[in-house]
Amino acid sequence: MKSKWFVLFSALVLASLVLSACGGAAPATSEAPPPAAPTDAPAAAPTDAPAPTEAPSMELEGEVSIVAWPGYIERGETDPNYDWVTEFEAQTGCMVSVKTAATSDEMVALMNEGGFDLVTASGDASNRLIAAGKIQSIDISRIPSYDKIDPRLQNAPWHTVDMDGDGTPEHYGVPYSSGQNVLMYNTDIFSDQPPTSWNVVFEETVLPDGQSNKGRIQAYDGPIYVADAALYLMYHQPELGIENPYQLTRDQFNAAIELLRQQRTLINRYWHDAFVQMDDFRNEGVAASSSWPFQANLLKFEGAPIEKVVPVEGATGWADTTMMHVDAEHPNCAYAWMEWSLNPKLQGDLAAWFQNVPVRLDACEGNELLGPDGCVNNGLNDFDKIWWWRTPTADCGDGRMECVPYHEWVTAYIAVIGGR
Repeated sequence: MKSKWFVLFSALVLASLVLSACGGAAPATSEAPPPAAPTDAPAAAPTDAPAPTEAPSMELEGEVSIVAWPGYIERGETDPNYDWVTEFEAQTGCMVSVKTAATSDEMVALMNEGGFDLVTASGDASNRLIAAGKIQSIDISRIPSYDKIDPRLQNAPWHTVDMDGDGTPEHYGVPYSSGQNVLMYNTDIFSDQPPTSWNVVFEETVLPDGQSNKGRIQAYDGPIYVADAALYLMYHQPELGIENPYQLTRDQFNAAIELLRQQRTLINRYWHDAFVQMDDFRNEGVAASSSWPFQANLLKFEGAPIEKVVPVEGATGWADTTMMHVDAEHPNCAYAWMEWSLNPKLQGDLAAWFQNVPVRLDACEGNELLGPDGCVNNGLNDFDKIWWWRTPTADCGDGRMECVPYHEWVTAYIAVIGGR
């Protein structure tokens, strides 16, 4: 594994520049998944990987354009050992072009603008794109590997929606990646009393080193982080009646915003750049924060006193879907890419590179880059503790149209960060 991370360090500057050139993120950053993390062996397609070929009647157009999170579509330019594009291009003749986006809002804007075939959308963007009519339904019979996907993701509500009213949800994409928003903490500060609750980032408290957490915690700077506050309240204030952190009535939403205002007095930084957050944990005395497995695993590998946990309240997370624009100019190459994206070698390499969980679980086995414990380290066993990102809408999910929609999350969270 050392060679894996040695390669990574040589790429950090380049990756950081890519990220800092973009706005707030979410996994990923709560709207964006984490940035790319290299590992250590050639990612050439295996001989048993399904070839992304089309039926003879399906003429491949020679190109496909994809809007993706940084690091999601690699051709070996950052690290020659990580390349799942070159073999695809060689087999199909479909040349891949990628436009990176750092937030879900940026992805939505680009797909609204048009000119792209595919997008790797998180759950807080996918439903917006479907509702706006910017994404076309997918014929999964053209994705032979679809039944290899984790059954928990095959019909997930962030990409299967009944838009034609016939009572059967249509598929609007192919799952690509998933990950969680963990609590990352400094083990020197917490010593033999590791945190088990998100209270260490939401409530002022004295940490095990005898000092207050004030000025030593961070929070994600995306509006979807309101769901993290709601999840905390769902556990600690059941009288509020929160059943889903993405479906909040006005009173529930106001309570979450008030908690975030309280948290504002404790904040060291609202983060969106993973590398900046890592530097803060190394050098700025940060004790704890929401984060991604990417940062925690890399810092721990470097020897930093870092651990991560999914606390008792659970956590939010991102499950990303490859979706096709309604006016895609290269639909056959797009279908070929969606099938190719599911081959187990690519899925395993992506999990090693990005510190995510593959959408087909057999990719966790026998991957040299990922290693035998890679999927577990990236959160494989925490699936049932995760509330996957969804686009907040007025629909409360039970016939009531009184929940607070996403645009109000945006306005309110900007005000919180601004100290209002």
